[in-house]
Amino acid sequence: MSQAKTEFLERSKTFWNPGKTQDWIDMGVDLVIDRREGYHLYDMDGRRLIDLHLNGGTYNLGHRHPELVEVLKAGTERFDMGNHHFPALARTALAEALQAVAPGPNFKYTAYGSGGGEAIDIALKTARHAAQKKKIVSIVKAYHGHTGLAVKTGDDRFSKLFLSEDAQGEFVQVPFNDLNAMEDALRGRDVAAVIMETIPATYGFPMPEVGYLPAVKKLCEKYDAFYIADEVQTGLMRTGEMWGCTKYGVEPDIMVTGKGISGGMYPIACVLISERCGGWLSEDGFGHISTMGGAELGCIVAMKTLEIIQRPEVRTMVQYIGDYLRAGLDDIMVQFPDFFIGIRQHGVIMGLEFNHEQGAKPVMKHLYENGVWAIFSTLDPRVLQFKPGLLLSQADAEDVLRRVAIAVELARDEVMGSRRRTY
Repeated sequence: MSQAKTEFLERSKTFWNPGKTQDWIDMGVDLVIDRREGYHLYDMDGRRLIDLHLNGGTYNLGHRHPELVEVLKAGTERFDMGNHHFPALARTALAEALQAVAPGPNFKYTAYGSGGGEAIDIALKTARHAAQKKKIVSIVKAYHGHTGLAVKTGDDRFSKLFLSEDAQGEFVQVPFNDLNAMEDALRGRDVAAVIMETIPATYGFPMPEVGYLPAVKKLCEKYDAFYIADEVQTGLMRTGEMWGCTKYGVEPDIMVTGKGISGGMYPIACVLISERCGGWLSEDGFGHISTMGGAELGCIVAMKTLEIIQRPEVRTMVQYIGDYLRAGLDDIMVQFPDFFIGIRQHGVIMGLEFNHEQGAKPVMKHLYENGVWAIFSTLDPRVLQFKPGLLLSQADAEDVLRRVAIAVELARDEVMGSRRRTY
């Protein structure tokens, strides 16, 4: 590590976030991102990494996609954030574009936030208003953001710290893929909504069992609850369809998209709302106010992002890259069957499962040392989040596979060695 980076990391601990900065250093990741282009990141010391984290899918189209850079630059010639109180050309145009690609014909409105957590809060408030009930059901080990209501739907790791636990029994969690538990939670007809990540990202991408998500939607209909699809990390073509819930045959009542819709260029998140759930927008349109939600420059970038994602070649690339990487990963798994034990995949949504309770962390470290950035799953560190971009080149995919093979072997030797020493 250079002297300049060492000094900078100390400044980061002093002025920004001492805990997070030190945690990364302790995990062997001293990353300070400098230049970035396409699917490549460059550390401040000049070292290149292939980005397979994508900040949760924010960089689906790569860093600083040339068309998005251009549309943002052009937008600044006339627009800025705008004023959230008033109708705006870009805000309405994006809402129209989202309705055109919504996961069903019943969607009518779009409400905006500046980030995914805020958008989840809007979705939950929308469901509560429409249902005139308070209770929300989510899954065990869920993650939907860190804001006021969103944090209560997720794992208590993030709520206890700030004394934000649910004290009123209004937020209930049930195990993923357990329909009996879901029905038990809904049976009292006192639930406003079930909120689900189509494939739970921070939980390590466990895949929904066949028929599970449609069955949950039917239970919602049976017991008068709404279905909120959190598509922040699984939407925007990552499954090979515009929305993951569509791929599983579910038409939600409310849907949230964020991260990738911004193109990584301007913060924005969107809540698509069915006509049935959108009553508050007519009753009191000032009911939710967000100064930076639906910023006009963000809307301009988001419209271009949607246009790029819908190009036929993008769908083709998602399938090709997903298949290509899966074949290579299967070969690597055969080489290390005692350690690399599973691949969870739908399109370019992937989780690599390792035979150690913290197994993804040493793999992450050795990938980092070998020029690839992929992150462990916070709520299941046995699983490495492996998230290639929608337009990753074959050359980069080949490069990734070579580096993964090296990193898995080094991590396996490190983990198995520590196990032997323990015994």
